[in-house]
Amino acid sequence: MLAPLSWLKDYVDIDVTPKELEEKLFSCGFEVEELIEVGKDISNVVVGLVESCEPIPDTHLSLCQVNAGEHGTFQICCGADNVRAGGKYPLALVGATVYATAKDHVTIEGVMTIKKGKLRGYESYGMLCSGTELGLNEDLYPGAGYNGLLVLPEDAEAGADVKPILGMDDWIFDIAITANRPDCQSIYGIAREVAAVLGKECREPALDYTETAVQKNFKVEVAAKDLCPRYIAHYVHDVAIGESPAWMRRRLALVGINSISNMVDITNYVLKELGQPMHAFDYAYLEGDQINVRRANEGERIVTLDEKEFTLNSSNLVICDGVKPVALAGIMGGLNSEIKDTTTEVMFESAKFARDNIRKSSRALGQSSDSSAMYAKGVYEYTTVMAMKRALHLVEELGCGKVSSTQLEVSTGNSIEPKEMKVSVKRVNGVLGIEVPEEDMLRILSALQFAPSIDGDELTLQIPAYREDMDSYPDVAEEVIRMYGYEHVIPTFMPTAKVTLGGLNLKQKTELKIKRALCAAGAYEGVHYSFFSPSDLDLLRLPEDAPERKAIKLINPINVDLSLMRTTLASEMLYAISRNQKKGILEGRIFELGNVFIPKALPLTEYPDERETLCAGVFGEKESFYTLKGLAETVADALNVSFTYEAAERTFLHPYQTAEIFCEGERVGYLGKLSYEIQDELDMRVPAYVMEIDLAALKKWYGKEQIFTPLPKFAEEKRDFAFVVDKNITCAQIENGIREACKYVTDVNLFDVYEGIQLGPDKKSMAFSVVFTPQEEELTGEMVEGFVKKILKHLEATLDIRLRA
Repeated sequence: MLAPLSWLKDYVDIDVTPKELEEKLFSCGFEVEELIEVGKDISNVVVGLVESCEPIPDTHLSLCQVNAGEHGTFQICCGADNVRAGGKYPLALVGATVYATAKDHVTIEGVMTIKKGKLRGYESYGMLCSGTELGLNEDLYPGAGYNGLLVLPEDAEAGADVKPILGMDDWIFDIAITANRPDCQSIYGIAREVAAVLGKECREPALDYTETAVQKNFKVEVAAKDLCPRYIAHYVHDVAIGESPAWMRRRLALVGINSISNMVDITNYVLKELGQPMHAFDYAYLEGDQINVRRANEGERIVTLDEKEFTLNSSNLVICDGVKPVALAGIMGGLNSEIKDTTTEVMFESAKFARDNIRKSSRALGQSSDSSAMYAKGVYEYTTVMAMKRALHLVEELGCGKVSSTQLEVSTGNSIEPKEMKVSVKRVNGVLGIEVPEEDMLRILSALQFAPSIDGDELTLQIPAYREDMDSYPDVAEEVIRMYGYEHVIPTFMPTAKVTLGGLNLKQKTELKIKRALCAAGAYEGVHYSFFSPSDLDLLRLPEDAPERKAIKLINPINVDLSLMRTTLASEMLYAISRNQKKGILEGRIFELGNVFIPKALPLTEYPDERETLCAGVFGEKESFYTLKGLAETVADALNVSFTYEAAERTFLHPYQTAEIFCEGERVGYLGKLSYEIQDELDMRVPAYVMEIDLAALKKWYGKEQIFTPLPKFAEEKRDFAFVVDKNITCAQIENGIREACKYVTDVNLFDVYEGIQLGPDKKSMAFSVVFTPQEEELTGEMVEGFVKKILKHLEATLDIRLRA
């Protein structure tokens, strides 16, 4: 969850640095996955006052004298159409860093350092900047979306750092929220925790508003109260749809939401601020003056705001007017009641829906949103009531409508008041294994808004309605210790504890050995999902009867791109290579050890065969088929086995640079160069190569002992051969023939291949270097010559191979 520091400060007086706050949040159970500095890549950019601006003849450029306060006055060449004398703009001084943009002046291509330059013969000592070059857009700062210079306020001081002026001195906390704390899936929820850990007061958002006397004859019915325990609707009239104020647009942008219009932005703002999804219906399109929350009829249809049509069933919850469905409850509103520029009346919705129903419907329909994600994690009725008040306050604050006195609320009667809990202090301390002083316990629980009191051994708490995770004394113990500090816990062994020696089994040791060998060869390990898309199989150009297409379909996939259990690792490896190249990484080696899932029958009647598989991919101008083959040999060396290779074909690989891999005659994998067609489809800029090895087939060789062979006592002999062979003869066939002919051969290396008209159209020359190693006696010249004749005779008889004249 993203939480801007500037937004948190609305509720808590934060007097520590962002880094210190990150550490304090971690200490009380909230991991900050990333602390994002908003203006991290921008430096040495100040307010520049253009004192003079003269056009450079025969160009679109202007020659400006720019006052940068204490930094001096600089001559700047500028091509923007809105530069003028007296204007104030961001000035990147020499040595500053800003974003580099493409020719469209919108697309960011990286970070650049400003240097002294010369344009049309005029020297330029810096650069006047647009909003895009500072990483800003229209939502983050008004005027930043203009394709020209960013205009700064008239009262900005020349030479001052632009970051505080533009709000670029902010920080964003990306916080991992555990499943038991959905109350912290909001800015205000995190603010409560920040206040507690800092020992500060937490201010509540403004909830006041003024109602008009306007009444609507409107009714709300909830037919599925088991799925919707509380539903609130409130009518707002005299609505003026327009742009939200800059402060709201900026805050939404910081948490990843684009501004749409004031009414829609209010619902999104409340979603992020309080963790309560809301919806705004255009009242003019609600037929029958009513809302009905019910299960959908079988085959009922709805078109959502993103213009997707869905066919529903009775497990889906819908919001209907008197005639038709107008929203998928908790997921997305209907296109037939969306807020438009012409909207003058709005019906706000704030509700609690059953989290399991929203989660299942979202997955079954393949439709998700920020609202559905929030409902799936959990929303409280306390927040449902609070959010409606907050939204109505914002309507009044923004002046975009008038709040009527027409509010309708249907609930099952659940209380939103604090509930009392009594626990034993002794049992709380017993869970922790330490004695927490009573004054510290009371201080901590008070800061968490539990209104504690202690009478003897009895601790009484008032649990807020938004803390449904608080059930008994272990929960109280957890709250106490995460604020008191885990460093107070003294580590001890349990009375019956025993220390045992752990270790890795043979499979784990072997896989670790393979990983280390590949890393030593310059490869990086990657991890991908165990699911893939039907389109991934199409990418590989696999025929319909290919075994890889016999994949297990998930009953309830997250989305269609993750709807099949993978039967190959190759497609995800190709996508990984493509993603790297699109990001400018044009060389690399990646490998993955993972399972493929091979069904024994479809539909499934028993568990599939989960086969451990190794996939490796290399890419770059310096990589080749042989560097990938080198990685295969690296695996073979790690297992203490030998691989052989035979030419093969794969639908997604180059027809003349593909081979199958064998170990002692058993096929264990393949390797090859990616076809040019798929390379172009994935927008790859450099060649790519991929390999898959079935580690399950190699298991029989796991743990194979390496036998030491002493160095020979006598000198080795080496001979070179140049053979004339048919073009269809492979290197492996000749190498195997040489080894079969003579037991003294220990090494065979191909060092030259030649084709020419003097050899004939169907012939080629292959030159090998052969090493003979003595065993019990020194090799004489006569012995070696005998070996040579034996080899030549064997090759001529088996492969019709002769020495080149």
